[in-house]
Amino acid sequence: MPLRLAWALSLALLLAACVSPRGPAAFAPPGPPPGPPAAPPPVERVVPLSALPGWAQDDHAAAFAAFRATCKVSGDQTIAAVCRKAKAGPALGPAAARQFLEQNFEAERIDGEGVLTAYFAPRYEARRAPDAEFSAPVRPKPADLVSVDGGAPAVARRGANGALVPYPDRTVIEATAPAGALAWMRPEELFLLQVQGSGVLVFEDGRRMKALYAAHNGRPFVGLANPMRERGLLPPEGASAEAIRAWLAANRGPAADELMRLNPRYVFFSLAPDDGSEPAGAANVPLPPGRAMAVDPSRHAMGDVFYIDADAPILSGAFPAYRRLVMGLDVGGAIKGAVRGDLYIGSGPAAGAEAGRVRHRLKLYRLRPKAGAIR
Repeated sequence: MPLRLAWALSLALLLAACVSPRGPAAFAPPGPPPGPPAAPPPVERVVPLSALPGWAQDDHAAAFAAFRATCKVSGDQTIAAVCRKAKAGPALGPAAARQFLEQNFEAERIDGEGVLTAYFAPRYEARRAPDAEFSAPVRPKPADLVSVDGGAPAVARRGANGALVPYPDRTVIEATAPAGALAWMRPEELFLLQVQGSGVLVFEDGRRMKALYAAHNGRPFVGLANPMRERGLLPPEGASAEAIRAWLAANRGPAADELMRLNPRYVFFSLAPDDGSEPAGAANVPLPPGRAMAVDPSRHAMGDVFYIDADAPILSGAFPAYRRLVMGLDVGGAIKGAVRGDLYIGSGPAAGAEAGRVRHRLKLYRLRPKAGAIR
């Protein structure tokens, strides 16, 4: 090989060795294998209220007022002690209320994430007698409905041989002539009243009556949002309560009836004069709007104090987040699990429009009295 060509080839090989990824470093002894990725920092389970997301922006005077007005229902002796302190003094302004709450409570994160929804006390038109539009009877609690403590089924009626049998579902009940109907409503509005559990009926003469929850038939609750989305009747982000009501009203008759009968649960009511106060929840105290929440009674007690951190709404037109102190004062058929809440918004159309758009990712904190606060 000519010398010039040999020299050029040697130079090319040398340069290749310098830039190749398989140069000298490739033959170094292997180092220790990489370890597992670093674990994320642990989530603090108990934190001061000041560390809660959005705590500084909460209306602390309203939070204190809601606690003070409803804390008597709690059977927890530590909460009862803070309750007595709150009731012993006057109503507090924002700064003093924040100081009271921070001095007396700390927050414990409940494991996992869940869902926040909302409900309201609706106002609906009603009639004393049925007609083509107001054709759905508001039924009182049937005389043959029996609540069975610890039994199966939990709600039943006596069969022909005296044995307890499950109470009929919505389809059977609606096919039965009503006995002693309390009022008559549009079918879709009665359905939504049953979902909400209570409301106000406005009769043709202007008289107003509260429709109060009396009992249900013991069947599981089935919502309409998912079936309506699956059938293409509503868009995924548009299955709000108002959108469901509007579709049922526009399709009143067999199509709407078939959908509503997907929910086998049927609710019975009683009527009482409307005194203008907020409805009472399961804790038997008026629900403070925006500060009362329905919870799963198998996981929480009435009168428990919570802080909700709810964001990432899935329904269009919803508020971006709900972060506030609330009281556990109610229950609901669809409210199951430790991190599941149904926020009471208030009464009337505006509350209904807001409540129907709430479906947010929920992180939930239980507020517990500090040790030094109950001495």
